Amino acid sequence: MSEEIRIVSIQVGRPREHPPLEPDQAPWRTGFVKEPVPGPVWLSRTNLAGDGQADRRVHGGPDKAVNSYPAGHYPGWRAELALPNLTWGAFAENFTIEGLDESLACVGDVYSIGEVVVQISQPRQPCRNVARRWRLPELPARMIETDRTGWYLRVLAEGYVEAGAALRLAERPHPEWKIGRANDVMYGRDRYPESIAALAACPDLSDAWREALRRRLG
Repeated sequence: MSEEIRIVSIQVGRPREHPPLEPDQAPWRTGFVKEPVPGPVWLSRTNLAGDGQADRRVHGGPDKAVNSYPAGHYPGWRAELALPNLTWGAFAENFTIEGLDESLACVGDVYSIGEVVVQISQPRQPCRNVARRWRLPELPARMIETDRTGWYLRVLAEGYVEAGAALRLAERPHPEWKIGRANDVMYGRDRYPESIAALAACPDLSDAWREALRRRLG
């Protein structure tokens, strides 16, 4: 990874009610819509100050403290979706990251951001709110098919973070488990039981993914 890895933008947003997307629909409540944060923001073990999730059953918590997404995916999405003004945070990410993507980032990677230390816990699973936000029902599936999912971070050491800060790789305990390969296993592109068992045994993978993979093995 010769290119510097850095946070180009930080976004937060608390759950709030949004108008119906269509006339026959009800309003929807979500923390998906996030806005850039100027200056330093406190990162705790569970989230960034000012951030929140509407459905805590599937979002948030220590293994999903920070939703991260590669900045390098944006030019492609702008062209493919005919949304030339698609801005940072369009995929509800907290960190928009330059210099790292699913072909490079690995489950268990530990990065320092000044005094803060974070670790990749799992790939991001695109939810229906991605589709609802952009009125594109096929978008979550396209994110998975094209391996442009992003990933989650857990926080090992709290502190302040700020847009422009560099991420420095401190440890890579599982170089075999790039985010793209983990996606292959979770989403059925690699159906071999030994692959499923190996990913389920990865100690730095999130508890939710490990449990889901173990259930698949029976």
